[in-house]
Amino acid sequence: MPWPRKPLPTWTRRTDMIYLDNNATTAMDPRVAHVLNETLLRGPLNPSSQHQFGQRARFRLEESLDRIARVLGSDLTRVGADRLIVTSGGTEANNAAITGLGEPDTTLVVSSIEHPSVLAAAQAKSEARPVRLIPVDANGVVRLDRLQEIIKAEQQASRRIGLVSVMSANNETGVIQPIQDIARVCRAAQVLLHVDVTQSIGKVPVDFTAWGIDAATITPHKYHGPTGVGFVWLRSGIELKPSLLGGEQQLGTRPGTEPVGLVAAAAEATALAIEEFPAASAHMASLRDRLEATLSDRFPEIVVQGKQADRLPSTCCLSFVGADRQNLLLALDMAGVACSSGSACSSGSSPPSHVLMAMGASKAEVDSALRFSVSRFSTEQEIDQAIEIIAKKYQTVRH
Repeated sequence: MPWPRKPLPTWTRRTDMIYLDNNATTAMDPRVAHVLNETLLRGPLNPSSQHQFGQRARFRLEESLDRIARVLGSDLTRVGADRLIVTSGGTEANNAAITGLGEPDTTLVVSSIEHPSVLAAAQAKSEARPVRLIPVDANGVVRLDRLQEIIKAEQQASRRIGLVSVMSANNETGVIQPIQDIARVCRAAQVLLHVDVTQSIGKVPVDFTAWGIDAATITPHKYHGPTGVGFVWLRSGIELKPSLLGGEQQLGTRPGTEPVGLVAAAAEATALAIEEFPAASAHMASLRDRLEATLSDRFPEIVVQGKQADRLPSTCCLSFVGADRQNLLLALDMAGVACSSGSACSSGSSPPSHVLMAMGASKAEVDSALRFSVSRFSTEQEIDQAIEIIAKKYQTVRH
């Protein structure tokens, strides 16, 4: 089918709303919904059961896990293979990685712009193990030199680093991080590297083996898959200490009956995201650039955060200097444009963006920043309509 694809059916969203909050979650692709429905209708799906129903569920589960790993550059089928652990979503996956990788008494190193599920998990462990934050530059890129300094300082103090965790691309600014360079530094120091790849799949190339990482978090609802399921990918030989108890599923690493239908749907979403990535990426970039360029031309005071860095094609974070972000967000929502004032996992109380603060943005920029994120199903017509609404509401709110 020629690109861009047809918009999603109207039943997936309100027809009077323009949805520009795809970094928070995406509408499920109808093809993914079909796989989910078809799998659930097959009958009872407990892959731990020994009878034929259970055997069929087990085959479907393992087939789906193999498919996810394969398109992301990993092989689960060989002896001593990589592993893909099923979780309830990205937050649990990140928590599992932060709390379950590395020895309990070793130092934990995370970037200062990580998702709240990483930062909060690290903070919760700070009494038991030292936590070090890697700063970023003014464009939101992790400073490799500071990571090297942290590693050297810990070694000189005779402290071991158990884990480094850096996201592949930031959920607020879209800034892409130098994961392969970070992985080389970690390998040289014999330190484990976990990467939250939540925002990258379907937008930029992703290959776990080529990157040289040890663990990764995957969240399908960020790329038109189902909510309620996520994954921790583990390189061969990496052990993850369980955070849940009470069952032998997944070799005891994450007990609980695996949601076969959700995993099958996640496999379809992941395969489609990788297959359609080149055209989808170009499409999203054109929409993002159209939004940014038009608004910046009309209002030169608008600041595009992370503009000088490589960014995801889907994401733009704009500071509407002179306006209050929460007032503008509510005005846009009432006018039919859905966007975000930060991470969806912390936006309920609308705290100032820790990401922009770590970048050294001014208070005026932090207080007026909104995030707009498109998907492969977004259209030019929606962007053009959104531009007019945003321009009108900005003029009203800033005065």
